[in-house]
Amino acid sequence: MTALPPGGVITIAGKRVSRLGLGTMRLTGPGTWGPPADVTAARTVLRAAIDSGITHLDTADAYGPHTVEDLLRRTLHPYPDEVLLATKVGMVRPAPNVWKPLGRPDYLRAAVEACLRRLAIDRIDLCYLHRIDPAVPLADQVGELAALQDEGKVAAIGLSKVTPEQIRHACQVAAIAAVQNCLNLDEPDDPALTYCADNGIPYIPYRPLNAGRLIPSAGIDKPLGWLLALGEHVAPIPATSSPQHLHALVQAGHRLHP
Repeated sequence: MTALPPGGVITIAGKRVSRLGLGTMRLTGPGTWGPPADVTAARTVLRAAIDSGITHLDTADAYGPHTVEDLLRRTLHPYPDEVLLATKVGMVRPAPNVWKPLGRPDYLRAAVEACLRRLAIDRIDLCYLHRIDPAVPLADQVGELAALQDEGKVAAIGLSKVTPEQIRHACQVAAIAAVQNCLNLDEPDDPALTYCADNGIPYIPYRPLNAGRLIPSAGIDKPLGWLLALGEHVAPIPATSSPQHLHALVQAGHRLHP
């Protein structure tokens, strides 16, 4: 690691990484669809994140779809050893701004195999079930990821947008390495936060700045500081497509955890 990790450090999926990570959903076109308007700036953001000490990168096959995984490979492969590369499966994208969960085991398996090819890796560091598909038993969805883990294609399993009861149910099928839910000053209540603290599960808040809506009134330090103060198990992943905004996020991380 060439720079101090912004926000301090945390262990996620067996890796010691920066507590301030980078979400990559904004490295796409409008509606989280297709390539970003400025591909050069998007690649600059990814390189600058690594150079700034961010070692937790979060993406999904649904971003684009497939756009950001391709961008990560073209920009950062071979990935530095210290980087935790997390992706998500279980969501399909029929159109811009349209998201539909799909958790059939055969689909999840095919999606993981496709992620491995796009990212040019043999094993996913952390693979989230992007959303629970209500049409498929949760045990079957997590069970397929566990089977892929047994085969060495997934190192660790995570859950996204889940309740404590769903986490509890999933933990009966496989070890859950991280939970990723929405949490910010505008949306401050999530019972999974305490559940994860009580059970030693890293909690990854997505949309920590509420898609930038908090910045005009609260700046960056207040929302991120509030999240980091909730517990050492909390590791936010703000997203940006701007190198300048990335720099501001990193500097805030250092101010909040000097």
